[in-house]
Amino acid sequence: MAQEELKMGGLRAPYHSAPMQSTVINIQSEPQVPDHVVWSLFNVLFLNCCCLGFVAYAYSVKSRDWKMVGDMIGAQSHASTAKYLNIFSTVLGLLGIVIFVILVATGTGMSFQALSQMMGQQGH
Repeated sequence: MAQEELKMGGLRAPYHSAPMQSTVINIQSEPQVPDHVVWSLFNVLFLNCCCLGFVAYAYSVKSRDWKMVGDMIGAQSHASTAKYLNIFSTVLGLLGIVIFVILVATGTGMSFQALSQMMGQQGH
C-alpha cells in the first residue's frame, strides 16, 4: 500500500473520520434608529429657512437622547419628525436659493437694459 501511495504521488484526498462542523451565531442587535443630526446641522448652518433647521436639530438631539436611554419607540418618533423637518427645510432653502438666483439674474439684465437706454438717450 505504501508503494501505491508513492506511485500516485500522494494525490489522494486526506481521510477524515468525522464530518466538519461549524457553528453560526446570530447576534440580535437593537434596530438602528438614524437621528439625522448631521443633516440637521447642515440645515441649521446653510438652509435655515424659518428656523426649521434649528427645530429639526432639536428633534435630532432628542432622538439621540431617547436612544441612549433605551426607548427606541420615542427615538424613532423624534427621528421621524426631524427627518420631515429636514426635508421641508432643505426643499424650502433650495427653492429660496433658486428664486434668489433668478431674481438677481433678471434684475441684472433689466439694469443693463435700463443703463443702455439711458446712455442712448444721452447721446442724442
